[in-house]
Amino acid sequence: MTESNQSVPRVMRVLSAIVLLVVAGIHLFLVFDGVGGLLGVLFVVNVIAAVVLAIAMLVTRGPLLRLATILSLLFLIGSLLALLLALTVGLFGIREVWTFTLVPETVIVEAIGIVVLAITSAGALRRPRVA
Repeated sequence: MTESNQSVPRVMRVLSAIVLLVVAGIHLFLVFDGVGGLLGVLFVVNVIAAVVLAIAMLVTRGPLLRLATILSLLFLIGSLLALLLALTVGLFGIREVWTFTLVPETVIVEAIGIVVLAITSAGALRRPRVA
C-alpha cells in the first residue's frame, strides 16, 4: 500500500474524531449555559459518549476500529434523530424549537458528522485487496 493510501483512513479517523468532539462541545456548552433536568443529564451522557468514541477513533485498530466507527455512526444518527424528534413530536416530554441555542448548528454538525462517519465506516469495513 502506498503512503497516500494509508493517510486517507487516518485523515478520516481524525475528521471523525473532530466531529465527535464538536458534538461533545456543543452539548457541554448547553449544559454550562443552563440546560438542566433530564435534558441536561442526557447532554452530559452525550458528551461522555462522544469523547470516548472520539478517543476510540484515534487509538484503535483492526476490529476495534471497525466497532468504533460503526458505534460512532450510530451514535450521531441517534443524536440527530433525538433532536429531530424533539423538534417535531417531542421526546421524553421535551419539545424543542429551532430558535433555541445552537439547534440549527447542531443539526448541521451532526448531519456532516454522519456523512464523515459513513465514509470512515465504509473504509474501515472494506476488505484489503490482495495483490
